[in-house]
Amino acid sequence: MTEGNRVERRKARTRAALVRAAQGFLANGNTNAPVLEITQAADVSNGSFYNYFESKEELWQAAIDAALESAGDFLDSLTVGLDDPVEKFTQSFRLSGRLFRLEPELSRVLLNSEAAAFAAAGGLAPRSRRDIESAAAQGRFDVDDADAALAIVAGSLLSMGRLLLAQPERDEATTVDGTTQRVLRALGISADEAETLCSRELPTSYRRGVHAAIDPTTQPFA
Repeated sequence: MTEGNRVERRKARTRAALVRAAQGFLANGNTNAPVLEITQAADVSNGSFYNYFESKEELWQAAIDAALESAGDFLDSLTVGLDDPVEKFTQSFRLSGRLFRLEPELSRVLLNSEAAAFAAAGGLAPRSRRDIESAAAQGRFDVDDADAALAIVAGSLLSMGRLLLAQPERDEATTVDGTTQRVLRALGISADEAETLCSRELPTSYRRGVHAAIDPTTQPFA
C-alpha cells in the first residue's frame, strides 16, 4: 500500500468517526454541542474538524445523509425482485416502519432531523418519490401531485415512528401494517387490495441483515 493510500484511508476513518459521533448527538436531539465536544466523542483532534467540514451544519447534514442512504440502500436491496411499483412501495413502507423498533438510534436521527432528512438528496424520500411516480405513471396510484403525495407518506411514517418509540407496548406489526393500508388508500388503492398487499410475507432476511447494514456504532455510514 502506498503512502498516499494510507493517508486517504486515515482521512476516511477520521471523517467517518466524526459522522458517527454526529449521529449520536442527533439521536439525542443535541445540535448545540460545541465542536470540541463532537471531536472528543469521535476521538479525533479538535483541529482536524475543519479539514473535513466547514461548519457543524455541514456535519449534521452529512450525518443525516449517510444514515438515510444506508437505510435506503438496505431497503432497496430487499425489493430487487419486485416489478410492481405499488408492491415495492408497500414493502418499503412496511419495512421502514419496522426499523423504528429495530434501529431506534437511527430512527431518532430521522425524527429529530425530519426537515433536513426529507430534503436530503439521498435516502428514503427520493426512493418513495420514485415508487410513487412510477405507480402513478402506470395508473396504479391516483396521484397528480407527487410533492403532496410524498408529504402524506413522510408525515405518516414520522408520526407512526414517534408512536412506536413512545409506546413500546404497542404492537408493531398491527400499527405498521394498519398505517400502510391507510397510506395506500390515500394514494388511490382500494381497501381490499391494500389489505392484500399488507398481508404478504416480508423478506425473512430483513431482521438479520438490518443491523449489519445499519449500525451507528460500528458501521461507517459515510
